[in-house]
Amino acid sequence: MQVQSMFFQARAGQRLADARLQKNLKKLSTKFVTQRADAVRELAEFELIREEAVRRRNAALEKLDIWLEQFEREATRRGATVLWAETPAEAARLVVEIAQRHGVRRATKSKSMVTEEMALNQALQAAGVQVTETDLGEYILQINNNEPPSHIIAPVVHKDREEIYRLFELNHPRERTAGRIPEIPAMTREAREVLRERFLQSEMGITGGNFLIAETGSVALVTNEGNEGLCTTIPKVHVAITGIEKVLPTLEDLASMMRLLPRSATGQVISNYFSLLTGPRGAGERDGPEHMYVVLVDGGRTGLLGGEFQDMLRCIRCGACMNHCPVYQKIGGHSYGWVYPGPMGSVLTPSYVGLEKTLDLPQASTLCGQCHVVCPMKIPLPDLLRKLRERQFERGLRPWSERVALRAWGHLARRPALYRAATRLGVRVLKWLGRSGSIRRLPVASGWTATRDLPAPAGKTFKELYAERRR
Repeated sequence: MQVQSMFFQARAGQRLADARLQKNLKKLSTKFVTQRADAVRELAEFELIREEAVRRRNAALEKLDIWLEQFEREATRRGATVLWAETPAEAARLVVEIAQRHGVRRATKSKSMVTEEMALNQALQAAGVQVTETDLGEYILQINNNEPPSHIIAPVVHKDREEIYRLFELNHPRERTAGRIPEIPAMTREAREVLRERFLQSEMGITGGNFLIAETGSVALVTNEGNEGLCTTIPKVHVAITGIEKVLPTLEDLASMMRLLPRSATGQVISNYFSLLTGPRGAGERDGPEHMYVVLVDGGRTGLLGGEFQDMLRCIRCGACMNHCPVYQKIGGHSYGWVYPGPMGSVLTPSYVGLEKTLDLPQASTLCGQCHVVCPMKIPLPDLLRKLRERQFERGLRPWSERVALRAWGHLARRPALYRAATRLGVRVLKWLGRSGSIRRLPVASGWTATRDLPAPAGKTFKELYAERRR
């Protein structure tokens, strides 16, 4: 997927002015946020499970190479072929080679963010393979000129029922009732009728992998639509693609994660469908693939190991951080310009594609801390965003005016007497600027007042006001 993060400010401005999008994004707070709160509240031991899960993920990452090697041995012993890819482009090439080796012309695919990193659909289509997304949201985006997802769990959350129906009108030739938009169940059935034929024709099924289990060589998949089951049981070839950080040592570790993932993602106690896939179809088994491949993608992940950002590798892709983020709730996922939006994307994208290509993302946060509070893996996202800001400053990647202002503030902050004098002068100037009761134009900081009025201060510092009250 092409990186467009350098256009974040322009895209965010467009999304803020889109009244329809603003209405659609309210689903985040009325659905995901409240349902997660209810699901967590019902599980009295949630915090204990969370602490244990964090410990288990950290332990897996500390010996990542060992668990990956064990996964490869066990998966190979059970008949799967494990392939390694250093870059997303290499991973896409490997999948194309698998398709060519087996003469595949039609493939079905379930939702996978790693394959978005790889631009896999485009690579397969260029090789003459017809790929059909089978997650309903991803399918809707695919028929809309391969539009990228806006959310990692609910990829089409930014569209409403009418927009989706118009896409169905254009892409599903059938009789329609003029002026009538069907209800959601009817539209879902319409998509199912199209997809069912694609499932039956598929020669290769492609999935992601929520987790890898080292002790059994298994791939764990979690969905709410059951499409991953049809992708892995009907085609003769199954290819599972996932990042190397997803490995867990044991099934017991998996059980801990599964008590957190559905609750954090969609507010469910458990997802509708859960698959644990171990090797291809065995002798006497009636369904399953004849060939199973697991492609393990690095794509910058090893660069985080042992460093300041290793905590980010604990991420289980639940989407809770973006559901609760006040910035994401207003601008949606497309503003971020790459695969991963929201707070997680503001850390992962600079880490994977380079800080110089993503200058605005570390700033795309209020640092309110809500993302850290709801993250089931307790990833300190605000701290990581601050570290990225520090790196930008150290490398001179921020505007010169911002760097000068921060250096000036740092100079004042280290000299208390000078700082007190400057603040006394500053609040009086601000009071003068806000003579009408609010500041509408702020010199050298117009970004604050371009879209909001700031209440004028009292014209005195906090210490002055506190002293007056004490007297």
